[in-house]
Amino acid sequence: MQHSWKRTFAIIWTGQFLSLLSSSAVNFAIIIWLSLETGSAEVLAYAAIAALLPQTLIGPFAGVYIDRWDRKRTMIFADGFIAACTLAMSMLFYMGYSEFKFIYLLLALRSLGSAFHMPAMQASVPLLAPESELLRIGGINQVIQSVSNIAGPALGALAIGLMDISYVLLLDIGGAVIAITSLLLVHIPNPEKKQEQQAGIKQVLRDLGLGIRAVTSNRGISWLFGSSTLVMFCIMPVAVLFPLLTLQHFGGGKFEMSLIEVVWGIGMLVGGGLLGIFKPTLNKVIILNSMNIILGISLASSGLMPPGGFILFVGLTVIGGIAASVYNASFTTLLQEKIDPAMLGRVFSMYFSIALLPSMVGLLGTGFIADYIGITQTFVILGSTVGLIGILSFFIPALMQLDAKTAQSSPAPEAEMEV
Repeated sequence: MQHSWKRTFAIIWTGQFLSLLSSSAVNFAIIIWLSLETGSAEVLAYAAIAALLPQTLIGPFAGVYIDRWDRKRTMIFADGFIAACTLAMSMLFYMGYSEFKFIYLLLALRSLGSAFHMPAMQASVPLLAPESELLRIGGINQVIQSVSNIAGPALGALAIGLMDISYVLLLDIGGAVIAITSLLLVHIPNPEKKQEQQAGIKQVLRDLGLGIRAVTSNRGISWLFGSSTLVMFCIMPVAVLFPLLTLQHFGGGKFEMSLIEVVWGIGMLVGGGLLGIFKPTLNKVIILNSMNIILGISLASSGLMPPGGFILFVGLTVIGGIAASVYNASFTTLLQEKIDPAMLGRVFSMYFSIALLPSMVGLLGTGFIADYIGITQTFVILGSTVGLIGILSFFIPALMQLDAKTAQSSPAPEAEMEV
């Protein structure tokens, strides 16, 4: 049917929105709890490492199995695992074991589930919708994430103010249940298997090698991975320091911390909305490079603001959110267009690992950076580096030619409701 894929996406998006909203609220509540309890950049950096390192390490291997397994079931079991871990952690906090090590453990377990869920979701999109709609879908996905980023921090700040953290964690369980229910209502196709899949370690390593070659055989995608990794290396320490910049430099509190998260989400909402409405035909690599320049300028300028310039900081955060949203949607669409759907699970998993693993080094140095370089100077230095990467990327021919249009077009796949 002509509109069956739209109906499928509407159901999936509804469940994902409520799940993302609850996760955003819980994540921000944890950030507030850690920030107010310690005021330490080092503690926030360790929390970020716990939330990213597990999926970074197992990501490439998870991708192999994502491409082997039923993707719908993979997403359902990943959501269920995250919900079960969150429930166990909520019970520990309720019994009085509210220590940092349990927060780190919770974030690490959630990261394991995300290692399977996020790549499986991204790898399923080209099988559900026509290629001509992928950028628009990427924009709508950014809108959903943005609305979650707007409402989530406000909900998280309210929740942590009214409830103990053990009860706040329960919000995430409710969101996971809704996401699982929405997935049960739809059919998500899987790519055709060209041969019988075996589970031996040699075959897994071979499949992983095929995924690596899918990237390295295309110089443009290799450059795209490299530039994105450098940008991520710079952005991760800055992202960790955002709450402390608000608290320590601008003298803010819970409200100001929530406001910054909300306006970042508004920026992402605007960026995703623009892509969803207008579906630009401009070369996506030009879009990516331009967004890096804009994001770099917004971050560097934030570090130059005086303590009384909080309102300007809010405006710069909106601009950064717009740039990040457009970048994420365009990057995802490029990979979905250029990579065989049967390889997408391992390619997305590989990207998350390749981009995030070097960032762990940057996060480990966050405490040192905050104490010896200064939070504001960190924003200036790393923001300027991101902008410079965007400028230099215009001078890489293989990267600039990556989005060259081809005469081929893909037919719209069918995606029906299950009866």
